[in-house]
Amino acid sequence: MKVFRTIAELETAPDTGLVPTMGALHDGHRALFRAARAENGRVIASLFVNPAQFDEPADLDAYPRSEQRDLELMEAEGVDAVFAPVLDELYPAGFATWVVPGDTGAEGGARPGHFRGVATVCLKLFNLVRPERVYFGQKDAQQVAVIRRLVRDLNVPVVVRVVPTVRDADGLALSSRNVHLSADERALALALPRALQASVASSNPVAAARGSLNGLEPEYVEILDLGNAKLLAAAVRVGSIRLIDNVLLEGELT
Repeated sequence: MKVFRTIAELETAPDTGLVPTMGALHDGHRALFRAARAENGRVIASLFVNPAQFDEPADLDAYPRSEQRDLELMEAEGVDAVFAPVLDELYPAGFATWVVPGDTGAEGGARPGHFRGVATVCLKLFNLVRPERVYFGQKDAQQVAVIRRLVRDLNVPVVVRVVPTVRDADGLALSSRNVHLSADERALALALPRALQASVASSNPVAAARGSLNGLEPEYVEILDLGNAKLLAAAVRVGSIRLIDNVLLEGELT
């Protein structure tokens, strides 16, 4: 497996699948790598904690980092190459050009500037790697919607694939931030996926989910219309840890 640290080193090739990551990898990322491996002759992953998508410096500082473990996992999953640049490689001195998506609500409202950072770094990766397909998880469904709109509006020649959310046996969606939850906090966090799932069949799923969070105060509970699918999505804080999750109400994301 090749590891590229600079743009100058990067090698492009046809039939490439790209999996963008910020590291701290888990089984959700394994599912993305495996989906990419099944469809592409070559798989490249990015490994870059993108500061532009963090609205709180403390959240950026606390984001788990484990590069050596991440590289070992990627190699075990058949990733052919990794782009792991330093900050200045993607955001050189004087950087001042951003991709600013339109109003997104939900995550966009709760985290101002977040999707500007996501859209900008993804477009840079698409331009640099030139993949035919790119892979994201359903847990970040609103991010998927932003990227699909970017691809459509800016005529980016890439196909966006969506892989179903991977969950632990207790139902909690896998997230790099889960490692920061204490045992008691994790028990509280389970109210999020349970409330969402229990509300799918309700005539008012937003109200039903809000009423089933067992004391967790949501930043938002909203129905997201992604064109080909509608989802019930929510964000909560458990202690200092912010968690997001969603369930499909109708349609499909793939």
